[in-house]
Order: sequence, then C-alpha cells, then structure tokens
Amino acid sequence: MASKDQNKALGRGIDALFADADEPTSEAAVVDLALTDIRANPYQPRHKFDQAALKELASSIEKSGVFQPIIVRQPDAEIKKYELIAGERRFRASKLAKQTTIPAIVRDVTEEQMMEVAVLENLQREDLTPLEEAEAYESLMKKLKLTQAEVSKRLGKSRPYIANYLRLLGLPAGVKQLIQRGKLSMGQARTLLSLKDKSKLAPLAKKAVKDNLTVRQLEQIVARYNGDTAKPAKKAAVKKSPYIRASEEQLQEKFGTAVSIQTKASKKDQGKIEIPYLSNDDLTRILEILKIDLN
Repeated sequence: MASKDQNKALGRGIDALFADADEPTSEAAVVDLALTDIRANPYQPRHKFDQAALKELASSIEKSGVFQPIIVRQPDAEIKKYELIAGERRFRASKLAKQTTIPAIVRDVTEEQMMEVAVLENLQREDLTPLEEAEAYESLMKKLKLTQAEVSKRLGKSRPYIANYLRLLGLPAGVKQLIQRGKLSMGQARTLLSLKDKSKLAPLAKKAVKDNLTVRQLEQIVARYNGDTAKPAKKAAVKKSPYIRASEEQLQEKFGTAVSIQTKASKKDQGKIEIPYLSNDDLTRILEILKIDLN
C-alpha cells in the first residue's frame, strides 16, 4: 500500500512524487535500460501522440541523446523487465530514433500509484481538451474507485469544478466530437448542458459552431428554449461594445461561469464585473483562480 507521503505527493502532481530524482541516492540513480525491456504504461489514458512532434524529438535524440531520464518500475525484482511510469514521448521518440537504450530511474511504485501518475501526467498536458480532462477525472474514479469529492481533494480542485467537467461525458457523441476538435468551448458546452429539452442539444451545438455564437448568445437561445422569461428591465440596458463582449467571453472561459461586465450609461469607461458562484466550493474555486488567500 502507498505511504501517506507518497499519496500526498501524488495529490500535488508528478513533479512532487519525483522531486528527488536528481539526488545522488541509489534509488534515484540513473541507469541505461534496453528499450526492449520496457513496456508502455498499461494505464496511460493517452493513446494519440503528435507524430510530427515525435519525429522532431527523435531527431534531437539522434543528435544529442535523452537529457531527462524516464521513470520506470520493476514489477518483479527477479525479472529484468520494466513498466513505464512517466516519459512516454521520450520512450516512443527513442524507438523512432532507433536507439537501443534509454536513461531511466527505477522507482518503487505500487499499482495504484502507477494508475494515478498516468492520469496526472495526462492532466498536465498543455494541449488537453475539456473532454480529455473530463475523461481523465472519470478514469481516476473508475480505476481507483474514488468519489468526486476524493478526486477533488487529491488534485486540489473544487468538487463543482470536477463535476462540471464530468457532466461533459453525458453529452451526445456528436457534441463531444465538436468539443474534442476545439469547435466548442467549455463555456459553450456548460451552457448547452442547461438545455431542458435534450433533443435540441445536438442541433443547437451545430448552430453554435456554424453561426460562431458567443457564450452569451447561446445562453439567450437556451433561455428561450427553456421558456425562461426575462424580468422587465427597470432602465434601458447599455449596449455593450465588441471589446466588452470579447472581455466577457475571455473571463467566462477563465472562470467557467457566466461572468458579466456592466458599464455605466453615464460613464461608459466605468462599470463593474460580476462573477456568480453556485456554492461555497465554487466560490473557493474562483478565489483559487484569482489566487486570493482569505486566511
């Protein structure tokens, strides 16, 4: 079973677990292993790799070698075979470069830790789509039998944040494909999820892409479909400039909620920013994004 320190490190990410990799200890010693003695991480949720980027890395390895060791484990001490924990791009690129060995650090890692590290490594990718992030959270829950609350605690994210991403997995396949291809943003997907008549969800998603609808425009359509009637305005609304609308969309993407920028009718260069939250956990999530410490 993993130690408390190891589990704490996993909650902070891969870097924390392997923070002492450069220490001159026998455990962290770098060894050259035959590529044929290493197999890919069976729990790696990422199956597609950018082939152009892999070829570029392979070219670099041919010229200069591998600078950062991969991390492996040895399931059976009696058998000189290893399983990859972290560094699959370097592992694949080394094969492309026709290398026979690769520098590695052998770690004593449990099966459970191996599952979690594979998912955490996937979550640290810069090009992760909202759908891939949702699938990574689901993978942690299924493989390690965790609840949403336990996943949020391990990863340092609020429970509503995790729940919002997991809801994406309930969308129709066609809509999920649009998210995966970057045609629909997280803000648009969240808005679509509030649609009461789910039969209208896929057509509306296609319309959002075709007409290049903003999150705000999509919210208005969803409200109309849901039969929500807006309260009569006490005073005429100030028409928002393209700059203000674009700023709203950027803030909505960042905070994952319907941020509103209100400008004064008398002084259009003054106003206020409203960031709604659904619960205390959601408020904590927003404060974390703002990096505000209330203690």
